[in-house]
Amino acid sequence: MKPLVVVDVVGMTPALLPHMPNLAALGRRGWQATLGTVLPAVTCSVQSTLLTGLTPARHGIVGNGWYFRDLGEIHLWRQHNRLVGGEKVWETARRAHPDYTAANICWWYAMGASTDVTVTPRPVYHADGRKSPDCYVRPPELHDRLIKTLGEFPLFQYWGPTASLASSKWIVAAARQVLAEQRPDLLLVYLPHLDYDLQRFGPDTPQAATAASQADAALAPLLADAEGAGATVVALSEYGITTARRPVDINRRLRAEGLLEVYTQAGMELLDPWASRAFAVADHQIAHVYVADPADIPRTRAVLGELPGVDRVLDRDAQALSNLDHERSGELVAVAEPDAWFTYYYWTEDSRAPDFARGVEIHRKPGYDPAELFFNPADPFAKARAGLTLARKKLGLRYTMNVVPLDPSCVRGTHGRLPDRVEDGPVLLCSNPVVPAAVERDGLIAATDVRDLLLDLQGIPATESVR
Repeated sequence: MKPLVVVDVVGMTPALLPHMPNLAALGRRGWQATLGTVLPAVTCSVQSTLLTGLTPARHGIVGNGWYFRDLGEIHLWRQHNRLVGGEKVWETARRAHPDYTAANICWWYAMGASTDVTVTPRPVYHADGRKSPDCYVRPPELHDRLIKTLGEFPLFQYWGPTASLASSKWIVAAARQVLAEQRPDLLLVYLPHLDYDLQRFGPDTPQAATAASQADAALAPLLADAEGAGATVVALSEYGITTARRPVDINRRLRAEGLLEVYTQAGMELLDPWASRAFAVADHQIAHVYVADPADIPRTRAVLGELPGVDRVLDRDAQALSNLDHERSGELVAVAEPDAWFTYYYWTEDSRAPDFARGVEIHRKPGYDPAELFFNPADPFAKARAGLTLARKKLGLRYTMNVVPLDPSCVRGTHGRLPDRVEDGPVLLCSNPVVPAAVERDGLIAATDVRDLLLDLQGIPATESVR
């Protein structure tokens, strides 16, 4: 069986491909197609669709996070694979070929997955509250080999104000080592670098072109290794990033209308999902709005419909038409206008903001916060204080990294809604010269068809009954 390498170059679009010669060459050797993504066009939802062939309504990953009604808590960026419904592509392959092997290098929902090799970011959470860089690796003995060869996983370059090319280089090096040592039939690789500077600077800037070139150059050694191993390569993206101009404070509006409640501890205001009549889990350009009492839905919808920056508000019927009608979804789903995006902010005075708002706290914030990619531009000592904080960390002392701005106007790129232009949307490149009939006809492949494409590239029949 010919091995298959699937690289998720998040943020890659037709508009950026001229700056990515190594990846563009894949399309010239094989073929290139527009990738029809899903709503919401965010990492966890799209990756789950690519690997199962199911829509969010069926696999249940309705965003990068949601309100867990059975827990009464909002959680983003959970990691366990059991959250994803449906049979994954490698599981289908194994039913046809029991000795089929798969490796996952940093695709999401990796923990607990049935892949043979797993590498995913997983910090060490110390008893005193400190957090140290590390990753979760299976088989366990591979962990020490990777760390010995590559150094510790660069967690603080994977996300946050210091996110950089270093994390993508580490991931590529790990993938090369796994490809050489394990020779898996399927190798999944996630390359995050484009995501950073496109959100920081916007997609139509010199910095975006530079980031595209850097990501392409970092990936070149893996592409060469794949070719040397006789592997088919598929490179794709989950979404394209478009220009962000307007942050929309959806929770602040719900609070002003008496629908959202907070409670206070140590002078900090915390969102109270149990007591709120309605609140939003903001996720880029999508916000799941949870309404406790059905009688409040019309009023909540009216409030959202009048909020500047909101394009559409989807009730359950409209969610069904968008393949987003799952029990995890909000009673309403707000979709932002093309240049707008949703903040998670719910406090009305910055002095009352929770302490985690000024830090990189992806698991404590009740919504996605792209401002975590920035040092506070209003604080000239932010970087210096960050350096002092890291020095405290190295001494084994507890620390807080209070450097993230509470003013979201620095964010320049966003995503989540379906693309309005092909040039701004995701793309798929394949090194195999045989062009699928549907792609040859329409120049398009749906995200729900990628799973079957991957199976077909290895001559494995898809089984409709398990999807």
